[in-house]
Amino acid sequence: MLRLAEITGDVIVVLAPGGALPPMPPGVPVRSAHDAVEADGPLAGVLAGLLTADTELAIVAGGDMPTLVTSVLLELLRVGLEAPVDAVALQEGDGFRPLPLVLRVAPAAATARALLHDGERRLRALPEALRMAVIDEPTWRTLDPAGSTLADVDVPEDLAAVRP
Repeated sequence: MLRLAEITGDVIVVLAPGGALPPMPPGVPVRSAHDAVEADGPLAGVLAGLLTADTELAIVAGGDMPTLVTSVLLELLRVGLEAPVDAVALQEGDGFRPLPLVLRVAPAAATARALLHDGERRLRALPEALRMAVIDEPTWRTLDPAGSTLADVDVPEDLAAVRP
């Protein structure tokens, strides 16, 4: 959250329907959006955030990604601004990671709606359906040699692994 706040003055946290915003670090500009339907999957959550955004590009990251590296996020944004694409992701191995991700808000929202209408719920389906650029691993690893940007916390043991 703090890394996103370093880049933008508008951090949007997507919550379950009726969910309350948890305590945030002081000075972090946060707005909330709510999923339209409970437990409708990550694609629906991203759509809720996109519909709240009032920018051309949005950085999408998980709330469980505590070690995002600002320079990597800035590189995702740079490519999103300069390339004729609607999504920018980071390469990992032979594929790409769905988070963090930069999306061009209008086409991504329209595509997310169509995918959800067709029954899709996976976040990965969104960048796959858009014109996507993938920043190769050697390039983004020069900015984040440890790969901290990709760390996420799914279980308590993960949290211990990302603490210095």
